[in-house]
Amino acid sequence: MNRLLPAPTARLRFREMTPADLDDMAALLGDPEVMTFYPAPKTRDESVEWIERMQERYAIDGHGLWLVETHGGEFVGDCGITWQSYNETPVREIGYHVRRGLQGRGLATEAALACLELVRDEFAPTLLTAIIHPDNTASRRVAEHLGMTHIADDHAHPWIVRTVMGVTVEPQPSN
Repeated sequence: MNRLLPAPTARLRFREMTPADLDDMAALLGDPEVMTFYPAPKTRDESVEWIERMQERYAIDGHGLWLVETHGGEFVGDCGITWQSYNETPVREIGYHVRRGLQGRGLATEAALACLELVRDEFAPTLLTAIIHPDNTASRRVAEHLGMTHIADDHAHPWIVRTVMGVTVEPQPSN
């Protein structure tokens, strides 16, 4: 499988996660505020599993959640494209997590837009989704900045109905 990576943006660059990223990823995924809309923050062992799962996705799918950092090397979070499903329908989903101290600066939107462009270049035309906890207004705003609208409610889990945002990503028009 061809391994993909979004193009750098004005402030951010992307790379594959490695075991050396465990401290940063464990701090991110273990932060109760960052993980407010998950069933619980991740433990350090669960963060190891998260990194291993992403490495598997890079090898199998060519994409996953990538580590996001500034051009100066400061850890920002993760963002990328993974296969998910809603109501038993498989879809590519964009996901993002930004360190608490860097939230509210447009970094999730900037990273997500770079991922959307990668989807446009590699997979268009296709549906790109964001499956969001209904109370996560910040994540919904990021999805809306990508041109997504509410397309469905996901009833896959008995404890929550998640909001499915989506946009059909079209290829770049040829000149």
